[in-house]
Amino acid sequence: MGAAKIKKGDEVVVLSGKDKGRTGTVQQVMPKDGKIVVEGINVAARHRKPSQANPQGGIDRFPAPMHISKVALADPKDGKPTRVRFEEKDGKKIRVAVKSGETIDG
Repeated sequence: MGAAKIKKGDEVVVLSGKDKGRTGTVQQVMPKDGKIVVEGINVAARHRKPSQANPQGGIDRFPAPMHISKVALADPKDGKPTRVRFEEKDGKKIRVAVKSGETIDG
């Protein structure tokens, strides 16, 4: 498997689904499943019965994993979605935004 194009802490834009157009920060990447968890995006709700651990019960809201193809990296220049390419700089492999040519890390 090659280098990861989207990593934890990256700013991403949602391309499709109920949260289309929204941006958020990547909390978790699951490369084996091809999924990603983005803060505040694809929020799921679970209704919980009261228990000893949670005597009040209620509704738990949390960001659910979504497929990595539904998001694109936000361009560091203007925040719009962009693809990523890799370049070698000083013997290191770095990520570069295709749209603006800005380096993403390093």
